[in-house]
Amino acid sequence: MVKNWFGDLSKILGFAALVEAGTAVLLLIDPSILILWLLGLDASAMGILLGRFFGCALLALGLACWPAQQASSPSPAWPAFCAMLLYNTLAALYLAYLGVFVSSGWLLWPAFTLHILIVLLLVFPWRTEQH
Repeated sequence: MVKNWFGDLSKILGFAALVEAGTAVLLLIDPSILILWLLGLDASAMGILLGRFFGCALLALGLACWPAQQASSPSPAWPAFCAMLLYNTLAALYLAYLGVFVSSGWLLWPAFTLHILIVLLLVFPWRTEQH
């Protein structure tokens, strides 16, 4: 058990992970509510789109910081692997959604491709290790 001057670090990380994951869910569902509650401002269309993308990142951060039993993890890097896989998957899906249903700039599809490439680079070595 890791201790720091605040107490049990795993409990603090668990609390922080819960806060970030909760914030992420709110950002993914309705970023304008959080923007209004935090800043007292109405969210622009750009703020809503970026807020959801930020929600993907916060959800991955919450997962990476979630306290896990080392015995249940396949490796010490497992939480980071899961978080990176989740973030890149959600980011790719959201970018594809934006490109198909909202709008796209010149960098959207290359960014989508990069996130898909990272997902594939993460998944294929992991799948071959499992078999």
